[in-house]
Amino acid sequence: MQLNKNIYETEMQVRPDDIDMFQHVHSSKYIDYVLAARYEQMERCYKMPMSEFLKNGFGWVINSTTINYKRALTIGDSLIVKTNLEEMARTGCVVKFTIFIKSTGKISCDGVFHYTMINMQTARAETVPQWIIDRYSI
Repeated sequence: MQLNKNIYETEMQVRPDDIDMFQHVHSSKYIDYVLAARYEQMERCYKMPMSEFLKNGFGWVINSTTINYKRALTIGDSLIVKTNLEEMARTGCVVKFTIFIKSTGKISCDGVFHYTMINMQTARAETVPQWIIDRYSI
């Protein structure tokens, strides 16, 4: 079985409360954009919303994140968040992302998230069940 490595995209708008004192999007908001895009894409593209994980007693937490900033997003910008599931591991997965400035098509930032699956009752890492791997495969 092969992992679904399709690239999915979600469009968003920079909100006024995303802006910091330097008049561009605060660095922490980029993480929020990727998380929001992934939740939307899990439901729309993989047909497996976060609520299904939670219903089965699982959750995803960020183990580590790398963000390579290239161009700032500013007030009024529309952005496109593209993500793909790069790798599935025993207790987690790796998701690559790129955020584009819609008006120019230029990259604002890119990077990678390492997620760990946890048992919601114990808050400890959990082996990713085969039925989840199957849903994320083609």
